[in-house]
Amino acid sequence: MGRNQVQRTSMAGRKPMRSPGRPPPARAEQRAFWRLVAVGRSSEEAALACGVSGPVGSRWFRHGGGMPPLSLDEPTGRYLSFAEREEIALLRAQDVGVRQIARRLGRSPSTISRELRRNAATRSGQLAYRASVAQWHAERRAGRPRVAKLAGEDRLRDYVQDRLAGAVRDGDGRPIPGPNVPWKGRRHGRRADRRWGTAWSPEQISARLEVDFPDDESMRISHEAIYQAVYVQGRGALRRDLSACLRTGRALRVPRARSRGRGKKYITPELMISERPAEIADRAVPGHWEGDLIIGLNGSAIGTLVERTTRFTLLLHLPHMAGHGQAVQVHNGPATAGHGAEAVRDAISAQMAGLPEQLRRSLTWDQGAELAQHARLTVETGLPVYFCDPHSPWQRGSNENTNGLLRQYFPKGTDLSVHTPEELTRVAAELNSRPRKTSGGLTPAAAMQALLLKDSVATTA
Repeated sequence: MGRNQVQRTSMAGRKPMRSPGRPPPARAEQRAFWRLVAVGRSSEEAALACGVSGPVGSRWFRHGGGMPPLSLDEPTGRYLSFAEREEIALLRAQDVGVRQIARRLGRSPSTISRELRRNAATRSGQLAYRASVAQWHAERRAGRPRVAKLAGEDRLRDYVQDRLAGAVRDGDGRPIPGPNVPWKGRRHGRRADRRWGTAWSPEQISARLEVDFPDDESMRISHEAIYQAVYVQGRGALRRDLSACLRTGRALRVPRARSRGRGKKYITPELMISERPAEIADRAVPGHWEGDLIIGLNGSAIGTLVERTTRFTLLLHLPHMAGHGQAVQVHNGPATAGHGAEAVRDAISAQMAGLPEQLRRSLTWDQGAELAQHARLTVETGLPVYFCDPHSPWQRGSNENTNGLLRQYFPKGTDLSVHTPEELTRVAAELNSRPRKTSGGLTPAAAMQALLLKDSVATTA
């Protein structure tokens, strides 16, 4: 090490350092990025809004495990900001003195003097001051690295890993390996096998530690610390692939605002089942229907419509479109599987067109995208549509029970596209000819016929 370099190192007050390469982005940019992510923006959108590229934003999100690595609160002003360091660099280049710089910034002269000495760049052969390098030195020095508890406590780490990803064992205690599933760093995609493990949740592990080690305070850790040890890179505690053993299987944590924004855009509050008229709930008035799809192999499907009062069933023929399974799927193009929004709308309209007006009062559906064109369906048929709450199949109980009966004719795992409209009509007729306990032993067909005759007599009178 030359004399000049030793002198510069002594003046800067730090040991010689290797070049850090390109200085990292300012914390203000990262803080703005994570704030946008917290309100539901995608990583790419948040990055572009902060002035960095989309891939950089995705890398920030992935490296942080979906969690911000810094506080989102604005700095208190105790420490110099990047803007102040840029002002110092400009004034220093104009040969402005330390005390005059301090007066302009409203800082103490000792603060400016210490800043110019400690955070200077020494690679140029002198103590040159550059705002970006000074900011990097300040952020590096401000870090307070601390060994994570799971990284420093071997016994605690082994306990957590064993409850999180330990082997599943048979009655004799022998491990059952289960499927061999490589970790791909993501969960979403085609359905596949999941890795087997004891799969205790972090909250269960945290609570169980107090039971198993009531007198050992070193065997304590919060469930949030376990999550961070799994998701955040660089903590040196748990492997990232252990996220596959969590119940969600997520490789990254999802901000709450993003999950809230995943609702169906075509569903408004006035369309929810809570706004449905009371006469529908008591089944006293006929003409209110429940609908759904039963799904088969190769994307095949059959639509089902069940009348709430009589349990009368109609089946919708939803054949594959031309080119299904052959051509490359066009982004935002038609659903060639045959049960897209347009196909389901047309099938329901065709079935409802053959019914008298008093049997076309309402339709209740789950929140499937196949009924995204419900507004046009209402215009064409005069049939108001209501949507159930998410994950609430009991709100369409008649339809769910009927779908279970239909599985006798259309088992799971079979190709439903091979059935013709005539076959579906015949199956519906067979189902409508079966006595129902809810109708006092009457068949749905007989109950429907009785209602139509009653309405006809009332109209004649």
